[in-house]
Formats: sequence, structure tokens, C-alpha cells
Amino acid sequence: MPSLSKRTELVIQSEIRSMTLECNKAGGVNLAQGVCDLEVPPAVREGAQLAIDEGFNIYTRYDGLPVLRQAIAKKMELQNGLAVDPDSEVIVSSGSTGIFYSTCLALLDPGDEVILFEPFYQYHLNTLLSLGVVPRFVATNPPNWEFDYNHLEDAIGDKTKAIIINTPANPSGKVFNQDELQCIAKVVQDNDLFLITDEIYEHFVYDGNVHISPATIPGLLDHTVTITGASKIFSITGWRIGYSISNAKWAKIIGYMNDLVYVCAPSPLQFGVAKGLEELSPEYYSNIRDEFAIKREKICDSLSKAGLKPYKPQGAYYVLADVSSIPGSTSKEKAIYLLSKTGVAGVPGSAFYNSSEGENLMRFCYAKTDEDLEEACRRLESLSAI
Repeated sequence: MPSLSKRTELVIQSEIRSMTLECNKAGGVNLAQGVCDLEVPPAVREGAQLAIDEGFNIYTRYDGLPVLRQAIAKKMELQNGLAVDPDSEVIVSSGSTGIFYSTCLALLDPGDEVILFEPFYQYHLNTLLSLGVVPRFVATNPPNWEFDYNHLEDAIGDKTKAIIINTPANPSGKVFNQDELQCIAKVVQDNDLFLITDEIYEHFVYDGNVHISPATIPGLLDHTVTITGASKIFSITGWRIGYSISNAKWAKIIGYMNDLVYVCAPSPLQFGVAKGLEELSPEYYSNIRDEFAIKREKICDSLSKAGLKPYKPQGAYYVLADVSSIPGSTSKEKAIYLLSKTGVAGVPGSAFYNSSEGENLMRFCYAKTDEDLEEACRRLESLSAI
């Protein structure tokens, strides 16, 4: 019997998916997967439906519909402070995960080394491993998830090709600030590296923190591939509409790789996202931020009552909590124990670490309806009585 590719030995199923399956079997409340349960904005739904009704159901250009690329360029200028050419610097793909994969295919070779900040998003790591790229890790430490600049410099070697930043970060909620980005910019420029940024949670920031697109830092524009999308802010994670912004030279080959893997993102759904970007007011985004700040307080309060110390996130919609009080020698054992006792699923912290630092951590997603979040919090608080 033929054997599998050697790369399959390195890539395992995401713990996010694994715990979702465990939650489904247990009939629990799923705080493991980052599925935003909120209502899809009417403008977004209507735009997609109208496109379907009018017959826009065939392939688009590999880089996306012109109306969407133009809406993205306008959004990037108004919200991110980046001047973008919609015809040469924007690539639309199958979600931010899809454009991340296409970017890695375009820019990285087997044996290249890439810096990940730990805790990292597991899909970033698995994508690198699937392509034969070697990850190197730089720790960020709670409670504010700061990193040591010297450790970043020390992680750079002759084979380093890129640094990946997730801001706001999944799972920690870290928002990289101006000083940190300037430090990273120096390393990127001194070593002529790519900077690949995942900014999918850009609208979810709290406590006066501000999302800064790294490409706006002086000297970084031509080094940076900015990745984001509509999945989270429009609650359409299943639509798979993401995009990248980069120098036209990089965008062209990223687009070719996107064409090879995905052909194009779903045509009518691109229209829906374009309509949302064009029509939703600034108040829509600020209201979402305020609503999620309340949800964050709710879950952090319940975790505290359950004896699971939360590290209150600066952004995104996840919270890492200290679960050292839960029985189990690994974070997976602790996650299974919590699910069995409370019916609440979280993600084992080990999913986000190359080291053992995550074995006493668990990630909880609070992008839930008020009803579901209330039930999850009630169940979590019952842990204190067990």
C-alpha cells in the first residue's frame, strides 16, 4: 500500500476542531471554536441574496470581484490608514486562512524559518509545517503578553524568511502597540524579512487599545502582507471571504497561488461583503466593540468565580485562563474534565504552545449569543461547588 506524505506526520487535527467534536458528543456549550453566533448584518445578507437572484454565480477573477476589491481599498484607507490600489494590491480568497495559505505558498520555501509569537494560532503553525517551513518561537508572557526584544533578535538566523504577527491575537487577545511594532520593524528591515500579519480581529479592541496595521509603520509597507477578512466582524465564518494587501509584486504571485488552490472565493458572497463594507456605518463597528466588551467582562467574571484566573484580553474575543486548579496532568485532560463536569468546552492551552507553558491554560471563546454565554457562565460558576 502506498504511504502518506511525510508532512502528514507533522500536522495533526486542530484542538479547536477536536474539542468541538467532544462538545457535540457531550451536548455541551461550545466555547472552543471561534464561531461568531451573532446576527449577520441585513446589508450583507441582502447583497449576497441579490447577487444570487441576479445570476452572479460563476467564477470571478482569481483576485476577486472589482466591486469588492474597490470596497476593500476604501475600507483600508479609511479604517487602517493604508492607500491601496484595488487593481494590483488586493487579493480576495477563501477566508483569511485561505489567503494565509496562499501567501505562504507564494513566499516561503521548504527549509525556510519563520518566527511565531507564542502563544500562536494553531492553524498558522500547521500551515507552516505542511509546507516544510521551520517555525521558531518567541514567547509573550502574561498578563500583558509582552515579548523580549532580545529574544526576537536571537531567534533570527540565516534561514529566517518571515515573521508572523497576529494582532489582536488569537488566543491571548494581545494588541501589538506602536513601540512593539517599531521594534519588530527594525528586525524586519535589518534582516530583509517578510512580515505576514493576521488582522482578522482588528475591530475587536477594548480599554482604549487601538489596532495598528503594521504596514503603516515607517519602513514596513513593502515588507508586509496584510491579511484580514469579513468572517468575524460580519458573523459569516462559513462564507470564507478573506483578503490580503501587499506590494503588487507579491500580490501577483499570491493571487496565482490562490487561483491554483481555490480558483476564487464564492461569487455571490463577495457581493454581500462588498455591500457590507460600503454601507455599514462607523457606529456598526463601535457597537460591536462595545457589545463584546460586555461579553468579555461577563466571562472573565464567571471564570474568576470558578477559580480559573482569566488573563483579560486587550482584543479579539477569546480569553486564556489559568486552569491549574482543575485535575489532570495535561491541558487536554483538564479540558476533558471541565467538559465532563460542566458541559463547557474550551481549547487546551497546549494547542497554542511549542513549550509546556500552555499545560495550565485553556482558551474560551465569548463570541456567543447572550443566551448561550449566560448558560456557559452559569455552568462554569458551578465548578466552584464541585
